[in-house]
Amino acid sequence: MKIGFINPQGNFDNFDSHLTEHPDFGGQLIYVKELAMAMSKLGIKVDIITRKIVDDKWPEFSKSIDYYDNYNNLRIIRLEFGGNKFLQKEKLWPYLNEFSNQIIKFYGNEIPDFFTTHYADGGYTGALLKKYINKPFSFTAHSLGAQKMDKLNVNEFNYIKYDKDFNFTKRINAEKLSIKYCDFISVSTVQEKEEQYMHDYYEEISQTNLEKFNLIPPGVNTKIFNPDLNISKELKLYLDSKIKNYKNLIILSSRLEFKKNHLNALKAFIENKNLNDFSKMVIVLRNIDNPFEIDKLNDSDKNIIKPMIDLILKNNIENKIIFLNIKSQKDLACTYSYLRKNKAIFCLPSFYEPFGLAPLEAAACKLPIVATKNGGPKEIFKNKEGILIDPENPQNIAEGFLTCFKDYLKYSDKSYNLVINNYTWEKTAEKYLKLIKNNKLYIKNKFLDLNLDKKIIEKI
Repeated sequence: MKIGFINPQGNFDNFDSHLTEHPDFGGQLIYVKELAMAMSKLGIKVDIITRKIVDDKWPEFSKSIDYYDNYNNLRIIRLEFGGNKFLQKEKLWPYLNEFSNQIIKFYGNEIPDFFTTHYADGGYTGALLKKYINKPFSFTAHSLGAQKMDKLNVNEFNYIKYDKDFNFTKRINAEKLSIKYCDFISVSTVQEKEEQYMHDYYEEISQTNLEKFNLIPPGVNTKIFNPDLNISKELKLYLDSKIKNYKNLIILSSRLEFKKNHLNALKAFIENKNLNDFSKMVIVLRNIDNPFEIDKLNDSDKNIIKPMIDLILKNNIENKIIFLNIKSQKDLACTYSYLRKNKAIFCLPSFYEPFGLAPLEAAACKLPIVATKNGGPKEIFKNKEGILIDPENPQNIAEGFLTCFKDYLKYSDKSYNLVINNYTWEKTAEKYLKLIKNNKLYIKNKFLDLNLDKKIIEKI
């Protein structure tokens, strides 16, 4: 059996270049890579199918075929579409028909038996392939367009502006087609199905395809994230110089985006005197050595960091905040393992988190977890394996920190056992493969006529 992972805008390579440093290089890429690796280890031939880029600024993605070390069953296939230069995902919509044709041309008579598709553009490509060559596919949205619209407070007065930037019309119509024509839908949590897919924009199409929904949570790479990592000499020296012998640390480690809510977590730390007296906050950044040098930051990072720096300076707590420049996933895992010995806890204070893989990665390193109650973490930590907090309430966030420190060992053990027993990529891969091998899934949508949805397609 051969399975193709369709991820048009995701760029993959053996060195995880730029991973988590760009909005198009976030958790979705980690999901695809880890699931593909886990499937390949189970003896399945796997291709990650994405876009070839011939651009001096992105030299890592110019080879047509690439590989991951020690994964003999896994390839990265990069196909030419949409020109040579790097394009953000919002700019790829006009070229997806070209992408699907390139997939057919590349494989010829050796088309994969099944495609897993990711994000709306991947799902739409899967639907096109089903039309052209009648191959089954699954759909994993990762996030849905309507949810993002709600977060941005999109309304009838500003819709045109936001649609120009984010292509919401194209995205939501592509998601509807993906739901209708895929063979199964993978959701990370029950909440994702009941809240996101039952949004007014999707409810009618989702209700008529309820049998397609399957709960398949993503996993943690426990080879990378575990409590007993061998840290490099260089990283240890760096952490020693930054952390010294400080104990009782609160870790923030998320992309610099407004939705990740760094500022309220910082406010929680500053406004609670008990926390100030015995703990420090560690804020993990990527490729930023000194965030106090505001003028050297790009506009995106500056918008998030400047309010934090202003708050720190206003309250004279520079000595209570430690900024770390951690550049890779491996170094991040080693940092977690290192900080656990200094009695550190991990905080994910997002306003909303669709799933919440980051706290599971920290938990795999035996860090106790404080996480938002909005979204996936509420379901993941439903048996109090971690502390759930209201991200809009700094006082409640501070109380979560204090509770976690008080019962540190209990929450450390509970979070770790949760990951090992329920959230590994091997378990995720096994659930996918069980569904993929279930031929009954392919009967309902065996024959596909996208002309029935011509009006929707015209909007894409």
